[in-house]
Amino acid sequence: MAKLYFRYGTVSSAKTLNLLAVAHNYRNQGKKIALIKPELDTRFGKEKIKSRAGLEKDADILVKPDTELDFNKFNNVSCILVDEAQFLSEYLINQLREITVVLHIPVICYGLRADFKSKLFEASKRLMEVADTIEEIKCTCNFCNKKAVMNLKHVDGFATIEGPSVQLGCEELYFPVCFNCYKKQIDDAKKAKTREEALTT
Repeated sequence: MAKLYFRYGTVSSAKTLNLLAVAHNYRNQGKKIALIKPELDTRFGKEKIKSRAGLEKDADILVKPDTELDFNKFNNVSCILVDEAQFLSEYLINQLREITVVLHIPVICYGLRADFKSKLFEASKRLMEVADTIEEIKCTCNFCNKKAVMNLKHVDGFATIEGPSVQLGCEELYFPVCFNCYKKQIDDAKKAKTREEALTT
């Protein structure tokens, strides 16, 4: 049976670069692949799958949470690669799982494990439950040399755990951090907000 893979990492851990490298290897061998991305990810253009290193390819399939995948579109496909998998729905993850069983095509999903509030995304949770192979793509903390395990959100120069879980941004909003730096940044932001409120009262 073909496998369902979940390759996760923090922001800036080169997940998309990894995906594009895998896509290149398959195509270099003359094999057909299918690139999937969520329709809501329009940071670099609606159909673009682009790494921060500058490499890019167009997605073959754009999906919404309620998209019903047409299995016939995957005829002769050797591998399915999914970018920003955390933005998918559980419904879609279940379909990708089914593809590996029915069509015997491996599916590799790349995405974040948790949001900036340290909560699992719906799709990431489902992938952790049903994936055959779970692999971490590692990177270092933005503020020290420890391994990054959290995604830290900044607004107006201060760390925050407020706002919607799905809010698209790049380095100006999100940073890969270790847990210690995550906690320190959040605590420092709370103290700064308290001081600011005290000065205005």
